[in-house]
Formats: sequence, structure tokens, C-alpha cells
Amino acid sequence: MKQMEKMVIYQVFPRWFGNLNASLVKYGDKTMNGVGKFSAFTPKALAKIKELGITHIWYTGIIEHATKTDYTAYGIRKDHNAVVKGKAGSPYAIKDYYDVDPDLADNVHERMKEFEELVKRTHNAGMKVIIDFVPNHVARQYNSDVRLPFVQDLGQQDNTTKAFDANNNFYYIPGQSLTLHFGAQEEDYEYSEFPAKVTGNNCFSASPGKNDWYETVKLNYGVDYMNGGTCHFDPRPGTWDKMLDILLFWADKGVDGFRCDMAEMVPVEFWNWVIPEVKKIYKDIIFIAEVYNPDEYRNYIYTGHFDYLYDKVGLYDTVRAVMTGQAPASNITYSWQALEGIQHNMLNFLENHDEQRIASDFFAGDARPGVPGMIVSAAMNVNPVMIYSGQEVGERGMDQEGFSGRDGRTTIFDYWSVESLRNWIDDWKFDGGKLTDDQKQLREVYGKLLNVVHDEPIIANGEFYDLMYANKSNPYFNSHRQYVFMRKYKNEVLLAVVNFDKAEQTVRVEIPADAFKALGFEDNKAAVLTDLLTTEHTVSTLTDAYPYQVVLPAYSGKLLKFTYNN
Repeated sequence: MKQMEKMVIYQVFPRWFGNLNASLVKYGDKTMNGVGKFSAFTPKALAKIKELGITHIWYTGIIEHATKTDYTAYGIRKDHNAVVKGKAGSPYAIKDYYDVDPDLADNVHERMKEFEELVKRTHNAGMKVIIDFVPNHVARQYNSDVRLPFVQDLGQQDNTTKAFDANNNFYYIPGQSLTLHFGAQEEDYEYSEFPAKVTGNNCFSASPGKNDWYETVKLNYGVDYMNGGTCHFDPRPGTWDKMLDILLFWADKGVDGFRCDMAEMVPVEFWNWVIPEVKKIYKDIIFIAEVYNPDEYRNYIYTGHFDYLYDKVGLYDTVRAVMTGQAPASNITYSWQALEGIQHNMLNFLENHDEQRIASDFFAGDARPGVPGMIVSAAMNVNPVMIYSGQEVGERGMDQEGFSGRDGRTTIFDYWSVESLRNWIDDWKFDGGKLTDDQKQLREVYGKLLNVVHDEPIIANGEFYDLMYANKSNPYFNSHRQYVFMRKYKNEVLLAVVNFDKAEQTVRVEIPADAFKALGFEDNKAAVLTDLLTTEHTVSTLTDAYPYQVVLPAYSGKLLKFTYNN
């Protein structure tokens, strides 16, 4: 077996690395709140992020998107307020695929150079760079003002008299103007769009609702949705070639991977073509798909050539239910069983910008249940794991901020900063000096766990063996609140036991003879035991003859590595 390095991804919004004041003055206001910059990610800041065990940083919101901030002085066309969500705008309403968000630059004229320098600093810090690729939709007023002259803009040559044409980049509703019926005018003149373009969430109406993705328009990859979804892929639709050019543009900037937004809303045939085309030139670049339909997982892996898919509907939803006491820990077994053969292609996480914060009142109301959840997500297989900036210090996401309001998430639509991150940054010292003791301890736990996950070959490469079946009727093991599994690599065996309970538990884990046979190690043989989360060493053994006893503090887990002499 080829030894691999386990990917540990850190998702962060550069926009948050701005105002460090203890209290924000006015939600969403750039003048009052400031906004984070590329330059905030100094070598020191990056070193502190890498210190957590991070291998890749997903910088979210890099590509220029629609905004209510006026940058016309810099040659950037202004967006109409009616088709911008929040004040900063959604980072998923792309305005120019060939440019970066001017908010993030110290010198707007030098914004692309500043991004390129960020990529270099990140690489110099020993980490790789992931950015978003948003292929399904763009901002209503998409317009590239920095594309090269020979690059045709999206929609530039569309036949707008046709609802669908394989050569068009957008879908249209001929003869009708876009109408927004929910008070979205916000300026002296109404937003005008004729003919109306189809909205990004496949809303084929000239009057999208406020819950539609009304600020975006759907891109046309050759699927005629209004006529049974018939596909027109030969000759190749022009949108395909334009998207390939965009991907190659960013890969040439040194980007190491793309997180592809709503990838399943784009035909898999496009991915089947474009990903190999990119990898012909940049063979090590990775593609991560946001896909929520389990029935399509294998299609987007085997046909679409994606390296990794979100494991949201399976593991995330299951572990969340376990953390909140709504499901037994034994349900985790069903999650991995449903992914047989493709588990190594899944990206595990407990937080991202779409999901509620663990510590929010809408989730667990406490950051501590995230510890056993993260141990399971990070250590049960070889696939990548991701954390969301602020998760490691228990960010609650309970501010009443901006477009989304108080919903347990951190706004992505407005100028904002995150209190826990401000306290970790601590006046740019990045020493956590303003964190509470509990927050410092939580970050230390995450750091230990993620470094173990990254550094230990048994976690990056080992076989997996679920022990829940052998402990289902065990009176000394509560399968509702504890989960246990093993990993095996070369002469090492890992016993992982987690406790989702709010109280300390002493458990006795049954290890059946089948486990020794399946993993190929000897019953009742002495081994050097290392507690990977404390680095304590002793000598111990595992055997079918009697259960292995483990003391588990509240909301915790143990990663116990047994090293055998060959």
C-alpha cells in the first residue's frame, strides 16, 4: 500500500480578518466594520493555522462577486442593490470569473497581485490553496472587465429570442421582463432585465421569489430543462470551453484545488470532460464536489472524475443527530456502510458556511460535543477532513447579523467579523490571548487531534474495522452514546473509542476473534501502547478473552495505538 498524507482542510473567509474591535458598530457596514484583507494572512498567521495540523486552506469568497459597495472608481461596474443579497454580497454570485474580490485588497488596482502573493505565502508556509469554482450560476449583472480581449464574455453572443439554445450561455424567458415582487428595488430606479434570465436554482419564471436564488442566473451546459431535460452535448456547448478556460486561469495562479459549488446541478458529462482536461496540465490539482444526492455519488466520482464529494447527507447528518441526542451512535455504522467502495472519496466535516455552528443554540448549544464528533469524522477513514474557521475555538454564530439574521451561522453576505477569531488574533499577535480558558483548551484539543490525523500513517493509510456489532448487547458499553472502531496499518493497531455523553463513562470494549482475523494481528500479544492524544506510553494487550476497559471523560475520545514487534 502506498503511504499517503491525510488532507486536513481549513475553510476561512478572508473577509472576517478585519475589524478587531470588541463590539461591531453596525451590521454589514464596511466603513464602520472594516473588512479582512489578503495581507492579514501573514507568515505568522499562516504558521499558526498550520500549527493545527492543516494541509490545505480553502479561501472562501476569492473570486469577484456582486456587491453593494461602489468600486466604479476602479473601473468595476456597479451592481444594482436589488440583485445583491446583504451589503457585501454573496460570494456565490460571481460577477467576474477572471478577477478577485476588490474588498480583499489593500490596493484595489493591485488586487490580483495581492492574491498571487497570498498563494505564495500559503505555499511557503507548507500548505496548499483551495478556492471556490461556482459553475452553476453567476450574478445577474455578470460582466468581466479584466478578461483578455480574445475571451468572449458569458452571454455576449447569446440569441436572447430563444428560451434554450445549445450555443447560449444562459437560459431566457423571451418576451418577459424580470419582476421582483418582494421590495427589492432599493434604488432610485428599478432593476431592469429583458428578456428575463432563468434564476440559478432552476427557477424558470420571470418572477422569482425571495427564497429563490434571485440574485443569480443559471448557466446553460446544453440541457434543455423545459423540454424533458434533453441533452445537446455534440457539438460541445460553448459554456464548456469557457469554464475550462476559467479553471485553467486559476490553476495557472498556483491554486491547488477547487471546491465546486452545487456541482450536481451541472451535468456530469461536463465534469467527465473538463476535469481530465485540467489534469492534463495540472495533474495534482484536486476537485471537491458539493453533491447532496447519494444516488449520484458514484456517478460524480467514476463518471465525473471528482476526487472528493461532501459527505453531508450521510456522516454529517448522522453525527449531528448523535451529538444532539436525536439518534444512537450505532447509526454511524450505517453511514459508512452506505458508502462501501467510495468512502475514501468523501470529505468529512462538522461545520462549513452552509451549516450551523456546533455551539449555536440551533445545533448543540455547546462546542464540547464537537470533540467526539470530530474524532469520528477525522479518524475513521483515510479520506480528507475539514474544519471551519472558528470551529476550533467554539464560535457560536449567534450574532444578529446582516442578511441571514440570527440563524446559528456566520453571515457570508455582509461585512462582519467573528468574535472568537478576533480574540484568537489578539491584535495581530495570533496568540489567543483574549480567548477564554475553555476556548484555549478546545483549540488545543483540535490541534492535537488534527496533527495526529495528519501525522499518523495508521490514520492516513490504515484499514477500518467497526466494532459496534460486537458491542451491541454489551452491558458495559452504551451503543447509544459511545462509538468504537479499529484501524490497522503494518504492525500498528488503533483502538478508537468516543463518548458523546455529557458525563464521564467507563466502558469495556469487546474485541471479537473476527477482528484479529480480519485485521491480521495476534490475539493477546504484548504491545507498546501510545495514547495519541496525550502521548502517554505503556505496555498493554488486546484479546478476545476479556474486554478492554477505557475511561472516557464527558464529550471526549481516546485514540489508542498498539505497536507490535514483528
